[in-house]
Amino acid sequence: MFKAPRSRLSGLVGLCVNHNFSRNVPKSCHGARSLAQLHRRDPSQWMTYQHLTFLKRQYVANGSSGLHQRAIPKQAPVVSVVEERDDSVVRQVQHVPTIDPLVTDLTPPPEDLTTTETTTVTKSVSQERTGVETSVEAPHLQVETDEAREARLDRQWRELKVDFAELPDVYARLAKIKLTALVVVTAAAGYAMAPVPFDPAIFFLSSLGTGLASCAANSINQYFEVPFDSNMNRTKNRPIVRGQISPLHAVSFALACGVPGVALLTLAVNPLTGLLGALNIFLYTCCYTPLKRLSIANTWVGAVVGAIPPIMGWTAATGSLDAGALLLGGFLYSWQFPHFNALSWNLREDYSRGGYRMMSVTHPGMCKRVALRHSVGLAGLACLAPVLDVTTWTFPLVSLPINLYISFLAFRFHRRGDRASARKLFFCSLWHLPMLLLLALTCKKSRGEAALPAASPAARPAGLT
Repeated sequence: MFKAPRSRLSGLVGLCVNHNFSRNVPKSCHGARSLAQLHRRDPSQWMTYQHLTFLKRQYVANGSSGLHQRAIPKQAPVVSVVEERDDSVVRQVQHVPTIDPLVTDLTPPPEDLTTTETTTVTKSVSQERTGVETSVEAPHLQVETDEAREARLDRQWRELKVDFAELPDVYARLAKIKLTALVVVTAAAGYAMAPVPFDPAIFFLSSLGTGLASCAANSINQYFEVPFDSNMNRTKNRPIVRGQISPLHAVSFALACGVPGVALLTLAVNPLTGLLGALNIFLYTCCYTPLKRLSIANTWVGAVVGAIPPIMGWTAATGSLDAGALLLGGFLYSWQFPHFNALSWNLREDYSRGGYRMMSVTHPGMCKRVALRHSVGLAGLACLAPVLDVTTWTFPLVSLPINLYISFLAFRFHRRGDRASARKLFFCSLWHLPMLLLLALTCKKSRGEAALPAASPAARPAGLT
């Protein structure tokens, strides 16, 4: 009973859809052709990488303004000459009026326009003195031709030329090669501290994958912070800020490092290490980077990012997340607070100009307290290492002098809060971490010693009973 009406209804719907589709397709094709011709004719309308909605916000401080990559022509100031009377003395004073938006190119050069307007104002002043009122005709403005507009646009665009001889240095600064080297060293220390036999192939692959992931994270971080890095003396010479490479080139370099790095960690090492590498890239680029302009919580998020590489080294060796891996991550987590807080203390003006909400800028008292608290915490973590069977009891003793020294410098930084104490604490942190990891490696508990508590008495050698 309902078969016939349903078939008619479906036929009508299909006919309407077919009619609308056949009517709109030529229009869309015509619109696409006209759009292509427009882009080919006007270079200023070319689609660039920054026109994507998500990426556009990274380059525009005010969301209501448009995105332009060409230079705005500098307008010549219009100088008018007026006369002021001071009793019997007549003086000529130059005034620079408010510059109105430039609509089109003028036929006469700016010098002629200035001369004409100066003459006009002088005539009007003399007419006021004589009492004669006459109308002065405004200067004529000629409409800009297509050829003149095209020439003006060509002058405003600056061609970006990449010097291939400088690319290795540019890539090194884009990847923050020193920071990447520190990340690889901490990951290698985590691998070396794991209670497993040393495998050179896995060690090399894990270190390479960790380094590539760090290069990708640092490159994306610099891409996002270009408008803010240009306001800071510390970061104004970075490659994207100086225009040595384009933003698209930087993002392509990040993808060329990040994708193989995570794939290498996942496929050649183990999936857990690859997951930690991808998580670290996400935390650094999507959490730590935007938080720097929103809250002081960015320091704690950045400390978590720095604590993950030694955990990656441990998981690359063992394939599991053990208490020893978390202990090594705790060392890096606590070490970063005296290191970074002392560094940011002497860069407060720079961070303030860049708009970054660091503890040293917004909460200076907390900045000093947190640095002292975590410096003392390093000694406590050293005492926890033998409890977790990661090192022997010699490690807390031999690491006590360097832990006490960094705690003393952090205490002096907390009391004084000057540049000299912050600088000494920062330079101490540079050698404290390698020394601490080296002492932990020398006091590492051997695999046989770590397995003895879990083995039965019958399984122990006769000389150890």
